[in-house]
Amino acid sequence: MSPTSPSASRRARIAGATAVIAALVAVTVPAGTASAAPAGRDAAVAQARANVARNGGVFGFADGQDLVLKDVVLDADGSSHVRFDRTYQGLPVVGGDLVVHQDARGRLKDSTRAAAHDPAVASTSPAVAPQTTAGKAIASAPGVHDAVSTPELVVWAADGTPRLAWRTTVAGTGEHGQPAGRVVVTDATTGEEIEAYDKEHQASGTGHSEYTGDVTVDTTPAAGGGYTLTDPVRGHVTKDAGNASADTITAASGTPFTSSTNVWGDGRKFSSDRSTAAVDAHANTAWTYDYFKKTFGRNGIKNDGKGATVLVHVGTDWDNAQWSDDCFCMMTGDGNGSTDPEQVDLDTMGHEMTHGVTSATADLRYSGESGGLNESTSDIFGTMVEWFANNKTDTPDYLFSDQSTPPWLRRFDKPSLDGKSADCWSATVGKLNVHYSSGVGNHWFYLASEGSGSKTINGVTYNSPTCNGSKVTGVGNQKIARIWYRALTVYMTSTTNYKGARTASLNAASDLYGLNSAEYKAVAAAWSAVKVN
Repeated sequence: MSPTSPSASRRARIAGATAVIAALVAVTVPAGTASAAPAGRDAAVAQARANVARNGGVFGFADGQDLVLKDVVLDADGSSHVRFDRTYQGLPVVGGDLVVHQDARGRLKDSTRAAAHDPAVASTSPAVAPQTTAGKAIASAPGVHDAVSTPELVVWAADGTPRLAWRTTVAGTGEHGQPAGRVVVTDATTGEEIEAYDKEHQASGTGHSEYTGDVTVDTTPAAGGGYTLTDPVRGHVTKDAGNASADTITAASGTPFTSSTNVWGDGRKFSSDRSTAAVDAHANTAWTYDYFKKTFGRNGIKNDGKGATVLVHVGTDWDNAQWSDDCFCMMTGDGNGSTDPEQVDLDTMGHEMTHGVTSATADLRYSGESGGLNESTSDIFGTMVEWFANNKTDTPDYLFSDQSTPPWLRRFDKPSLDGKSADCWSATVGKLNVHYSSGVGNHWFYLASEGSGSKTINGVTYNSPTCNGSKVTGVGNQKIARIWYRALTVYMTSTTNYKGARTASLNAASDLYGLNSAEYKAVAAAWSAVKVN
């Protein structure tokens, strides 16, 4: 759609720590110690410490232990619930946390504790050296790059039986540049591995999208509870731009979407639920990433594994979408408020992110014929993302942006049906707006993929003419997309024009399928059919 610049244009707790309830009956509080209600948080904490000390048998609290405040909840009726972690001989106790429940006067009502009752161990001197456990931990986290291994001596009692252990945290970066790590717990006496788990957490949520039905979205549990639309697999984060204008957007703009339930959106177009557009943007960004990864082995937009920032609700009634290299982010508008909904459908998202791929490879200048090729490349791969997803709600077609700009914004079989795009090359095609000169490349792609003449595909009827009266037999869009990707990433440069694109794609076809192949011949015939010789 429209560019932002010539080079940039338009998605534990520890399992064994199960709570145990120990109800107290007829607890006696020494006279005078709770004659008045605790005055707020600090008083509740002080009273809780005193209650644990007075009731050591109930809490398993004895000499050598200490309490580390973690949280306080104050009820409207004055009751309080004070949560502590605890230590033994200065070592953290895994599975030793507890909650002190008190009435409005600070009297102990009940207690909740994790599996560990008495965390005492025979010795706090490890027989296994920290260097040994650190090395083993790194070996158990092969997917963590630039890893740093940090052992910490703890009392591990998550199963109720305390033992001295090394809790080793391996921290680094994952495949997509995201924080990644693993925690490995080993017995500090025997060296036996007790447990291991991922340091970073991943979850799968349910999204009710506008365009693709109910979809699974990859999310990340938030530190304080709930989930964020951060994809830990591919590295992108989806934010609400708050209707800020596109020219003010930076990578730091916007507010991340959060949910307490990991269920997102309401599935409606023109939705008042702002997370609905985010569902499409987040899921379609993932599909775009996966298309380039699984089809071409491309690891992200810049092939460096880094995820992008995706911002929805940009501008006011902004009927557009943009990719920006400056902020390495995708921006989508809310449509025109009447006929065009949010600009987050599959082929639109794929189109915009392909601008980032083009910028990182051939960097086709956004002017003249190279600009038309830039737009055509985004149309081609945006459409191929749709074919890759093969979604039953948004079925694959050769109609670009048919969901968000009905009935379609551009089409491949005969681009001139929009009233402005070129079907065939001419000496003046480079003077057209790049969105219209792209028609030549789009028409070539359709002819090479599906051939000329009339046919119905997935319920849509197409009738593609040729500009030289020839008949073209297509070889399928999967093969032509592979040829175009190799042409883009290996042979094209910033100033490639249509004649240069013909040479580049023929070179690519020869590389992939051979000079005498049906694929090579289809590429050549389709270029001739749009008058590029």
